[in-house]
Formats: sequence, structure tokens, C-alpha cells
Amino acid sequence: MTDTQDFDDENGPLKAPLADIVSYIWSRWTAYPVWLWAFFTLYLAAVACDLMLPIFSSRLIEALSGDRIANAPKVWEAYALFAGVALGLYMFRNISVRFWIPIASRNMKAIVADGFRDVQRFSADWHANNFAGATVRRVSRAMNAYDTISDTIVWFVLPASIVLLGITAIIFTKWPMIGLFVAVTIALMLVLNYVTARYYLAEDYTRTNAADTAIGASLADAVGSNAAVKAFGAESREQARLEGIAEDWRWKAERLWLKSTNAWILQNILLFVFQAGLVGLVVMEWSRGRATSGDAAFAVTSYFLVSGYLRTLGENIRMLQKGVADIADVVAYRSQAADIVDAPDAGAFAPAKGEIRFENVAFGYRNQDAPLYRDFSLVIAPGETVALVGPTGAGKSTFVKLVQRLYDVDAGAIRIDGQDVRAVKQASLRQRIATVPQDPALFHRSLRENIAYARPDATMEEIEDAAKRARAHDFILKLPKGYETEVGERGVKLSGGERQRVALARAFLADAPILILDEATSSLDTETERDVQAAMAELKQGRTTIVIAHRLSTIRSADRILVFERGRIVEQGRHAELVQNDGLYARLHALAQGDMIAAE
Repeated sequence: MTDTQDFDDENGPLKAPLADIVSYIWSRWTAYPVWLWAFFTLYLAAVACDLMLPIFSSRLIEALSGDRIANAPKVWEAYALFAGVALGLYMFRNISVRFWIPIASRNMKAIVADGFRDVQRFSADWHANNFAGATVRRVSRAMNAYDTISDTIVWFVLPASIVLLGITAIIFTKWPMIGLFVAVTIALMLVLNYVTARYYLAEDYTRTNAADTAIGASLADAVGSNAAVKAFGAESREQARLEGIAEDWRWKAERLWLKSTNAWILQNILLFVFQAGLVGLVVMEWSRGRATSGDAAFAVTSYFLVSGYLRTLGENIRMLQKGVADIADVVAYRSQAADIVDAPDAGAFAPAKGEIRFENVAFGYRNQDAPLYRDFSLVIAPGETVALVGPTGAGKSTFVKLVQRLYDVDAGAIRIDGQDVRAVKQASLRQRIATVPQDPALFHRSLRENIAYARPDATMEEIEDAAKRARAHDFILKLPKGYETEVGERGVKLSGGERQRVALARAFLADAPILILDEATSSLDTETERDVQAAMAELKQGRTTIVIAHRLSTIRSADRILVFERGRIVEQGRHAELVQNDGLYARLHALAQGDMIAAE
């Protein structure tokens, strides 16, 4: 069965719960304990200085209020303490940042790398069901989301919490009623911001993120298929499609921003109440002789300090909400189990002669009611060339995917050289199976790197030898930078025949005992097909070869032809004997012959 990600119909992949996100952020912080300890030591010293500023400003005002001559020493002492605390605030904060930066940069790198690793764990089915552009958007957005969440917590939430609690406690000790007023006002502000973020804005953040992801997916889809867009003159149609998706994002983002502005109005009203109430209550205490000018200075300084945090409270909570929404997908990837996993005791695949055995195999796709294979058995001898023939959906592609262990069987076993494919490491198995697909996937890298992808440690001499055997060397040398020429995304700078020859060179270099050819000549012109066929004939020498045949004319020389129908082998034999039978192969051959005559 295949592994697929759970989806919410409206919002895309289901998100990780908040507890998992908090745990993930904490695990990233604590990955560097020494730096984290040094950072928080300096950081808390800076916050302590911030908290003491109103106290020392009060002392300075008190000293300035007395006799100028008599109080001069106290004034300078109070000034020195005030300036020292202010200097300590900036000094400790600046030094602490220097410990925070390496933690942040390393964790952001790790998030991208871990997200990519998790995505690579998932099966071919998972990738088929997820837009590549959307996946890339989610992984890259998670890196910035971590930065947003961490910075918001460290540079706002924690110092705000310490300062707000500290100021409230100091005021309550001096004036219980004013302290109670400050505590209630701050509590109301916190409740307001939590309620608006959790119940008024959260859904809009999720919808806006989904719309943003859709833009990335649509861009990647259209740009990646630019050749098809141009072939059908569909530029204006794709433009209109993207504008429609962008318009969906626009109105969702606009709705979010307007609602954020509504929440901001309520916060400003509470801030005004806090400002007017705190200063007014202290003035009232002063008028009754229970507060000095220094106390008034303390209250005003405290207001500016507290309101500075409260004023941006809503914005920072919204930033946290957005960061949580942005990182939720990648955190969810971590806990999502891949369907195809290595056994705990899996060893490396030990290649031998290339014998392949299907033993009573049963297999069915998750989205199909009935299994495709039932009690399916087959032996392919070492060095044998076997062609798979049959109508679409007969089970040909599934056969080679099971050999590569891109899916696991539901029952029975597949053994290669006597080893159950489930008992060996996936990577070691697939490295010993060379594949030349109908549409080769090339990387936007140099030809040298693309050919050497099968063996990254190959020498230049080995790479050139493989290219020569694949009939690719000559056309490569004619390119501006030769083997260092970049081929463009998916190899778009090369013709179909050139891409096939690069894929063949990659297979030559892999030198694997098993070769899979997915009708690599079906879309080539006659002359190019002749070159590619000659290269494939050489490549098949001494290897167990499985050919998925779309054109029957290309498999006449196969040692054995397997005719598939609905997951069963209904005929097998060589071309000449199968043509004589009144079976499915003979009918397919007759149809192919008719197509060739019609084409002529």
C-alpha cells in the first residue's frame, strides 16, 4: 500500500498541533546548550537593567528635587547608577545577540535540511499527490517561521513577561490599588490579544497561508511546464489562471489585515485607559501627599516601558500565530511515517548475477477496490532480457516499481539474488538497479554532474568513457562548455535524443547488474533512435534487463516477452512464437502493424 498525507479539503495538509510545534522549537534551542546558557545569562542581565531603569530614574528625580548644593553628591550618584544601568542594558543585549545569531542560523539551516530529508522519505505516490512548488514553499517558509517565532518569544514575549510582572509587583508594593489597576489592565490586554489571535484571526491566517502556498504551486507548475504552455499558445490563459489564484490570496490577505486593524483599535483603547489611569492615579496620590515627584517620574517611566511592550503585544502575538501556521506543515512531516522504511536490521544489498524472483506476490493500490496482483510468481534468470507488454493498467509499470521497492508487497516476497528486497537498505538496492526512463529526469546542473549522478566519485575519464558508449560524447564536445554545460531545469536545453543519451551514459557509469528500460526510444526520430538502440544493445550485455515495451517493434530480440493483462501474465515466449498464437500479443502486434501502415 502507498503512504499518503492526510488532507483537510479546504486548507491542504493537516497541521501539527501546537504542543508538537512548541516541543520542536524547544528541541532546536536546546541543540546548542552552551550557547543557549551564555545567551540567556546575558539576556536576563539586560532585562534586569530594563526593569531597573524606572527605579533609578525615580531616584534621580528625587535627588534633583532637593537643594541643589546639598544634594549634588546624591544627584551625581543617582545619575551614575541610571547611566550605568542604561549602559548595561545596551551592552548585555548586544553581547547576548552574538550568542543568539549562531543558534538561529544553524537551526534555520537544520530546519530546511530536516524538512528536505523528511520529504525525501515519502513515497513516489506522496510526491505525485503533492505539488512540488507547494512542498518547496512549505519547507522554505518553515525556516523563516522558526526565525519569526524564536525572535518574537526571545525579544518580546519573555522580556515583556518579566518587565510587566516586575513593574506590577513594584507598583503593588508601593500603592496596592494602583498595582491592582495595572495588573487588571495588563490582564485584559493579554486576554484581548489571545482571544483575537486564537478565535478572531487564526482561521484567516490558515486560509491566507493556504492561498500563499497555492501561488507557489501554480507558479512552479506553469514555469515547469513552460514548453507545453508555449506549444499551445496558452500564455494568456496561464496568466489569467495565476491572477485568479493571486486574487484569491489578495482578498483573504486583505480580510486578515482589516481584522487585524480592528483588533488594534481595541488594543489602543485599552492602552489609553492604562496611560490615563496610571498617571492619573499617581497624580492623585501626589495631591494627597502620598507620592513624591520621584514617584511620579517612576510612574511615567514605567508607563513608557510597559506601554512599549503592550503597544506591540497584538502585533507580536499575530506574528507568533503566523509563524506557528507557517511551520506547522514541516513539523507535521517529522511525525508522518513513510510507508516504505528500512527494517531495523537491514543490511546493504549484495549484488550478484541479477536473478529476480516474485514468490506468490499480492499487491493492490490504496485507491483501488481489488488488488492488482494475486498469488503472482515469476523467475527472471540472470542476464535474461525480458520485455513487459500489455494494455495500459495491466501491471507493467507496477512490476518494475515493486522490483525497485518503490512499493511494498501485501503478501509474498520479491527476491533479488536470493535477498528479500524488504530485508536490505532501499538505497543500496536501488543503486544496483540502473533505470533509463522514457522521459529522463535531468538536474539543472552540468552534464558532468548529471552523468556522474550514478557514481559521484567517478573520474572524468570514466565519465567520458560512459558518454562515448552512450553515443553522447560527440554532441557534448560541441557544446560551449562541453561537459561543464548546464542542461537547464529537467534538461530543457537538450533535445529528446540528447537527454536519452545522457540517461544511458548515467546507466553505463552505474554498471548495475539489473537494467530497466522504459521504452527509451518511443519519441525519437529514426536516426537518433538507431544510435540509442545501438547504445542500449551494448548496455544490456551481461545484465538482467527488463524492458517496458510501448512499441512492439523494439522487443523482437528479447529473450522472453511477458504479456500482462489485469495483473496476470496471460502469455509468454519469444516474439516469433507469440505472433503465431491467436492471443493478446498477436492482436496487439496486428494493431501495431496497422498503425505503422497507416503512418506510412
